[in-house]
Amino acid sequence: MTASPGPGVISSDAIKHLEFIQAVVARLANGSFLIKGWTMTVAGIFFGISVNNLSWKIATTGIVPIVGFWLLDSYYLRQERLFRKLYDDVRKPDSGVEAFSMDISPYSPQVTWSKVIRSHTVVNFYGTLLLVAAVFAVGAAVRAAQGG
Repeated sequence: MTASPGPGVISSDAIKHLEFIQAVVARLANGSFLIKGWTMTVAGIFFGISVNNLSWKIATTGIVPIVGFWLLDSYYLRQERLFRKLYDDVRKPDSGVEAFSMDISPYSPQVTWSKVIRSHTVVNFYGTLLLVAAVFAVGAAVRAAQGG
């Protein structure tokens, strides 16, 4: 006969559950990191082409993938935050979370899209890239208007 854990002690099933959740959080964080790398690559290509061709249209078109990656990265960040909320509940000894549940839907109202999209972690990165794209577009338009 195995003894049940005492008060304030987390069970071995809960520890395994926490490991599963942490693995998901790690995968989501890795995905977010890769998205940022792709964003820099794609944005750099558009910036390089717009400088070589002095084309405001190309620089402006470069905004589209930046915004797309911003939304995708925000999705990953939101998912990560939802799983962290689940983790926080599972780690409590009498949490009431079903064993091995990966259901994050109860936390959705707490982690809204608008909060995540406007969080400083994504705004600083993608906002800076958008600002640079705008500078390239305006610079290329001014140079084109001056004749070259």
